[in-house]
Amino acid sequence: MKQVTATGQTVEEAVESALAQLNTSKDQTSIDIIDEGKKGIFGIFGSRPAVVKVTVTINPLDEAKKFLQQVSEQMGSPADIEIRQEGKQVYFTLSGEKIALLIGKRGQTLNSLQYLTQLVINRFSEQYLTVILDAEDYRNRRSETLIQLAQRLAQKAVKTGQAVSLEPMPSYERKVIHTSLAENKRVKTSSDGTEPHRFVVISPVRR
Repeated sequence: MKQVTATGQTVEEAVESALAQLNTSKDQTSIDIIDEGKKGIFGIFGSRPAVVKVTVTINPLDEAKKFLQQVSEQMGSPADIEIRQEGKQVYFTLSGEKIALLIGKRGQTLNSLQYLTQLVINRFSEQYLTVILDAEDYRNRRSETLIQLAQRLAQKAVKTGQAVSLEPMPSYERKVIHTSLAENKRVKTSSDGTEPHRFVVISPVRR
């Protein structure tokens, strides 16, 4: 957190001095007036300078966007980024010519980027935020694939009488599996392992 204490003949002057030192604008800071100062007789005798403390307020969404722009450029796939926030969930939608590079095989690159973006955003956020990273509607397509996979593996678990473990997935993908099988009375689902390697286990219900 960048912070500067500055003085001036007036509060405005002290603020301007602080902003110049921080190389920022007023709308990106919070200002505490420590002393409004005193003009004194003839503007000289008994005068006291104004003192302010100016703190740069960091927008977590801006920092996360900046991070994604840097990474996408370094990967040779510059991306346009749209941001939408719904409560504690923040959606970043990436688009660009070589966007497939950022998705990767079975979304592994996208999932890794999402995990890192979540770390960045929560470094600056006062409340915990969940990041959803999407590109080319990959998340919806992936959800449909996961639902089909869940149904298929549930049938396998029932048929063999053995529990079936899926590959590690991020939490919202595991949720898709759990939700899709919630009504299936022949199996139960659970999560095992530690983040970011947690995975879903589909077990047959013993009758």
